Amino acid sequence: MPRDPNAKWRVRLAFLSLFVVFAVGAYFARDLAKLRDGMAVREGRTALQDVTSAKQTAEALNQHPQEKYQEKSQLPLAMATKAADETNSAIENLTNEIAPPGIAKNIDFYAAASPGDLEALRRDLKTAEANAMTFLPRYVALLKAERDTVEGYLRANVDKGTAARFLASIDKRHADITDFTSRMLVARADYYRAYENYVAFLAREWGAYKVDKGQFLFPLQFTYNRYNAVAGAMTAAANRVVELDREGKTLLTSQQEQSTQPTNGK
Repeated sequence: MPRDPNAKWRVRLAFLSLFVVFAVGAYFARDLAKLRDGMAVREGRTALQDVTSAKQTAEALNQHPQEKYQEKSQLPLAMATKAADETNSAIENLTNEIAPPGIAKNIDFYAAASPGDLEALRRDLKTAEANAMTFLPRYVALLKAERDTVEGYLRANVDKGTAARFLASIDKRHADITDFTSRMLVARADYYRAYENYVAFLAREWGAYKVDKGQFLFPLQFTYNRYNAVAGAMTAAANRVVELDREGKTLLTSQQEQSTQPTNGK
């Protein structure tokens, strides 16, 4: 068959994107969790790591009155840490629900796949796309539940000024996370859609293509060109997810730099 001199490379690049995007997906939940945990609550985790409730904390402080003032100032941070940890776990579980397990395939799968195998993969990708497009309200609900928990504690245990500063910081952080999550979910939906189009193309060409030494071979240059088009679209969508992953890490760094603001009143 006629060969585009760059075709083999494009085939490899598109196929590698299957692994790149899922590697990014593995970081997605962790980065969301870290973004939520960006302020100084980690200081409270160190000081009160063995404390699981405000009551237990009070009992511990009464046993060491000389440290009471210092430790009491950490109580809101410890409470926020506990709430953040619970939300982090829920966020990770929710992110893991977006895509059915096993949708990242290597080239050996396509070499041996039956039409039924390809159709099953397409169904899973459509499910992943639909989930990515509809899960944002569930992320927002998790953030709201955490804020409500922290707010209830602050209102009962600290002065209004401290509570207001603490909550303003949480609101800003949550707004940034929601914006990032929204764009990441759209990017992932676009990727799943492009991936499904890629699999749909292979399903239509089933029986015509071969896999030889890690390369797809097609009998006609026209078919090869169409393959390059769908593979290129999938690669572009994967690259967008990778770009957003880098942006998420930058946001995380920025929020860590601002982590002391809720407690120092700046």
